[in-house]
Amino acid sequence: MNEQLKVLDQTYIANTYARFPVDLVSGSGSLVYDAAGKAYIDMGSGIGVTAFGIADPVWQEAVTKQLGKLQHTSNLYYTEPCARLAELLCKRTGMKKVFFSNSGAESNECAIKFARKYAAEKKGAAYSAIITLENSFHGRTLTTLAATGQAHYHELFQPLTPGFYHAPAGDLEAMKKLTEEHPTAGILIECIQGEGGVIPLEKPFVRALADFCAEQDILLMIDEVQTGNGRTGTLYAYQQYGVQPDIVSTAKGIGGGLPLGATLIGEKAQNVLGFGDHGSTFGGNPVCCAGAISILERMDEAFLASVREKSAYLFDALQGAKGVRSVSGMGLMVGVETLRPAKEIVSVCIERGVLCLTAKDKVRFLPALNIPMELLKQAVECFLAVCAEG
Repeated sequence: MNEQLKVLDQTYIANTYARFPVDLVSGSGSLVYDAAGKAYIDMGSGIGVTAFGIADPVWQEAVTKQLGKLQHTSNLYYTEPCARLAELLCKRTGMKKVFFSNSGAESNECAIKFARKYAAEKKGAAYSAIITLENSFHGRTLTTLAATGQAHYHELFQPLTPGFYHAPAGDLEAMKKLTEEHPTAGILIECIQGEGGVIPLEKPFVRALADFCAEQDILLMIDEVQTGNGRTGTLYAYQQYGVQPDIVSTAKGIGGGLPLGATLIGEKAQNVLGFGDHGSTFGGNPVCCAGAISILERMDEAFLASVREKSAYLFDALQGAKGVRSVSGMGLMVGVETLRPAKEIVSVCIERGVLCLTAKDKVRFLPALNIPMELLKQAVECFLAVCAEG
């Protein structure tokens, strides 16, 4: 570890991250290298961002080509990458419109604005409540913190944006009761609670909730910030649940490493926001959109099948292994409950050349979707050896 870099960082960077003692300087695919030249297998992909790994040549070419043309212009003008990406997203999902932003929190903020304006116009201004699930995570702005159903995120930042209520995951009756008590604009869920421990929702619950939302004309919003863009083995996780949401929010892997968020709007709400109702200086940036097109165009059914194949290997290798209590998740979004403390396991894995993450008390894997099988197996073997030592 470069101690001068560490001192520089600690002197001038806000003290919000408990960094590991690793100074990454370069990489290729699913291998990254520190300043001393040590190689690490990347099982975190920047928390699900570098969908095709580091320095992916197709992504690089798309981004570099666009950089040489136009790196930015305001949304007062048309740009081809922005329009083409929106078309691609709509055609792949059946949604009707897209609003581009820079992050997952912003895409969720946009979804909430759509829901509140839709409900106000259809039912009246009193219909403003947003219902989410306990143990959820929707972002770190004051509004998306309010949407997040984990009290410890709320403690230091009161008062949060009002109008948010939380029901236990899987409890449809509790959800219905909240909508009776609070005139409701929208319901926002993650199909897999990522930061909450990589916990998938039960499919019957999600389907019943979708039916309830349709009956009550409440917008169903699905947060696909972490689960989207091929991460779960389909383009979006909701596609494995047999529902069609009214709004989908996404970010992370869509940009391949550049900041990009997207809010996809279905038929019901597609024309709710008009000129001046919302905006984003950097949203739809042509360089970010060019990179995203290069990502999404390659996520065809054959590629998604390869994600599911790697997922099957992961679950088979991990379930029942020594030192492993349980395995949860979907696709290449996997949480592992271990006998040894998760943070301890992550630290030892780093020493041995494997970078992985945590989610609550679990070790979390979010590798690049195109990680070579031999590297995936090597990382899993290392992880299991560390687990067994406990």
